[in-house]
Amino acid sequence: METSPGSRPSKAAVFLDRDGVLIEDRNYVHRVEDVKIIPGGPAALKRLTQQGFMLFIVTNQSGIGRGYYTLEDMHRVNAFIEAEYAHAGVRWHRLYFAPEAPDAPSRGRKPSPQFIFDARDEFGVDLARSFMVGDKISDLECGWNAGVERALLVRTGYGSKTEKRYADRMSQAVIVDDLPAAADWIIQRVRSRPDNDPNRGHPGG
Repeated sequence: METSPGSRPSKAAVFLDRDGVLIEDRNYVHRVEDVKIIPGGPAALKRLTQQGFMLFIVTNQSGIGRGYYTLEDMHRVNAFIEAEYAHAGVRWHRLYFAPEAPDAPSRGRKPSPQFIFDARDEFGVDLARSFMVGDKISDLECGWNAGVERALLVRTGYGSKTEKRYADRMSQAVIVDDLPAAADWIIQRVRSRPDNDPNRGHPGG
């Protein structure tokens, strides 16, 4: 939903990392034949859309900046992923990507919250009722920096290693096994609200 300048945010969203969350992390995935969708992922996100959440992908793709693959390679993989999830009725509102290498200047590379702010401004996302799901500390920090309601760490991808390496920071996160478990947790969180509405108190929800 687009909003006019100065209008009140009206929609809750779930922001998701790509590699390790939506698909298995296979060391700079850049070929369609190497893509493996996380089991149960499409059905999980369908449940979130049925709860009224907007869905966004926020991904660091430093392999482009490092010269491992091209922008076109990434777009082909992204199109395939979007199509696979679309078969389950999942609609993505926007995919944000940062192609820069870690040591290069970047506007949106996580843990920067800039892409989440972009979604807020363009689509009227209510960040205080939105969630970030990722497998790395930079994903969690992106969500925390943006002020989302909660940031969730999945144990797929680098998640288990992140949980152990940053144990002192995990009290700030919700830790779940995988994407279906993340969707279940978010849905339960919504159902615990007085009106069972992810967009409670905002017009257009």
